[in-house]
Amino acid sequence: MARVAVEIVTSFVLNQDHKIAYRIYRHPDATTDRRLLLIHGAGVAGRFTWEAMQHFLTSWSEILVPDLRGAGETHHQLGEEIPFTVHQLVEDVEALTQQLDWSSFDLGGYSLGGLVSMLYKERNREKVEKQFLLESAILDRTEWQETVQIREQYAQAAVHLHGDDAATGIKAFLDTISPNRRVSPAVEKLTIDRLGERAKGFAHSLEAVTAAIRELDREKLLAAQGDVTSFIGGLSVEPMHHLHQSLADRMPNWHYFLVPGTDHSLPYQKPRQIARMMDDELQRYLSA
Repeated sequence: MARVAVEIVTSFVLNQDHKIAYRIYRHPDATTDRRLLLIHGAGVAGRFTWEAMQHFLTSWSEILVPDLRGAGETHHQLGEEIPFTVHQLVEDVEALTQQLDWSSFDLGGYSLGGLVSMLYKERNREKVEKQFLLESAILDRTEWQETVQIREQYAQAAVHLHGDDAATGIKAFLDTISPNRRVSPAVEKLTIDRLGERAKGFAHSLEAVTAAIRELDREKLLAAQGDVTSFIGGLSVEPMHHLHQSLADRMPNWHYFLVPGTDHSLPYQKPRQIARMMDDELQRYLSA
């Protein structure tokens, strides 16, 4: 049964000339007093990404959902769309958790938010306990060069997002990241409309990951992670499943789950099912 948060706090913190928006959902009837930070993907606000899912999560008493730069209610103080790096996104999350005095919590990230969460873990290992990833950026192909090539396609989509034909860029992005998606025209339109609300911010998010890929050491980043549960959409491309299965085979801390009937939009498509699996995975982690 879906739960209604007893209290929802909406506010901002200031970091590097940006007002970072966030929401905290409080559930005093949770089965533990643990806290969970959830980081959204490129282009769509945290609320739209996680609000449905948080209704079904039963294990966390507080759930913190920020808006990253380029999305939602987070803006530069001058109201402009300013390019940023993934490291600046991590610094924003660090500033937020420090101001809220969140010194120990579980952490989840979707797409771009998955990469941000892994970088945060690498820099703040003592703060992060259980981890969840939903189709994290840079973890889509076994061969690193293939991952780099895919990101170059996203960079081409970003060119359209900076111009007057954002819809073309968004469609190119969706065709690359979810080539096997099965959605109605109405859902496709809603997706394009949401991603187009801050088209330049979306473009900056894609460009930030493309820039990061040119400097990141993926193996080093993976080695810095703790107990990870990774969800991959059943309709997502086979090479992504191969990568996560291989990670689960060689890393005892990596737990891979296929979510049937979903593609890259899995947090929107199966929030109840993923929430149940997250609750179950937390119990496995706590009982280990």
